[in-house]
Amino acid sequence: MMNDYLNKYKEELDKLNEAGNLRSLKKISPNDIKVNLSSNDYLGVSKKNIPRPKGNSFGSGSSRLLTGNFKEYDLLENELENLYGRASLFFNSGYHANIGILSALASKGDLVLCDKLNHASIIDGIRLSSADYIRFKHKDCNSLKQILTEKRDKYDRVFIVSESIFSMDGDEPNINELIEIKKKFNCFLYIDEAHALGVRGEKGLGLAEEKNCIQEVDLLIGTFGKAMNSIGAFIICDSIIKDYLINKMRSLIFTTALPPIVISWNYIMLRTIVKMKMEREHLITLSNKLRKKLIELDIKTNGNSNIISILIGDSQKCVNLAEYLHQKGYLTFPIRPPAVPKGSARLRLSVCAQMDWEDVKDLPLLIKNYCNEN
Repeated sequence: MMNDYLNKYKEELDKLNEAGNLRSLKKISPNDIKVNLSSNDYLGVSKKNIPRPKGNSFGSGSSRLLTGNFKEYDLLENELENLYGRASLFFNSGYHANIGILSALASKGDLVLCDKLNHASIIDGIRLSSADYIRFKHKDCNSLKQILTEKRDKYDRVFIVSESIFSMDGDEPNINELIEIKKKFNCFLYIDEAHALGVRGEKGLGLAEEKNCIQEVDLLIGTFGKAMNSIGAFIICDSIIKDYLINKMRSLIFTTALPPIVISWNYIMLRTIVKMKMEREHLITLSNKLRKKLIELDIKTNGNSNIISILIGDSQKCVNLAEYLHQKGYLTFPIRPPAVPKGSARLRLSVCAQMDWEDVKDLPLLIKNYCNEN
């Protein structure tokens, strides 16, 4: 059945081809261009004698579908495909990815099932589609199965959407159970690995790598804007989906491409993070130690990643606690509605590999004492 759905996308691509409207990412060499009439480099600054890194540019001049598809993109996407074993496509940011993919793939007559705590960019992408959508209870596979039992036969394509590490709680879904559900009910599975990429898995490829199920996730999203300290995002998917997105995804088609210098940096960072096993192990050990100490002091938290949320509840109390910790030298910010549900304001502690226990060991007691006194 899944092949039937892929074939439907393929049929649309064939129709575009027959009408002469099929797009592809062109391989453009500056030496092949005499007069560039497709660039948005209106003042010609790319031709000015401005110091820049050798062999790279700080501007791209147009979208990837025009003259912005530099060789650096091929290098990066080839590296992603070598690592993940499937087709890849790069986007300007995680937001571009999440607002564009589902709005391109999900149409009228389709259904999107979205974890209630998914990131706002995912919600925006769903709303931009013409599909129906339902938000199921957070990480609740029984809730998901109940909806599918009642609704699956009423729709053509169904997409199950979840993060792998939830950005505000630091917890994770049962990804293997999600795969079982998507197979049973013949759905696409969309997993956003933004906060797991670099941190989880033997090579840092995310939770799907850690659980050995990369090939079972139909639409796997990663970002360079978190652990890789850069900008941009990508999808790992079937090659038919890649071609379809090139032709239908508005946030890819109608935006200026990121410049080659950024893509080169992403390539370097991607090849770097796969080798950072020691840092990943240290990060997990340190995060677990800090979480354990917080729990010992009866400080309410959750999750099992390097994102540790300190659940406060009241927004003003959370603001005051953050300010108090600033004064003690700990930079953390209050997370309040609408970023999180009403009454669930929290501090979001993001543990990083360059930290040691000495850096954070006093934090739990500071939080405990403040909460007791206020």
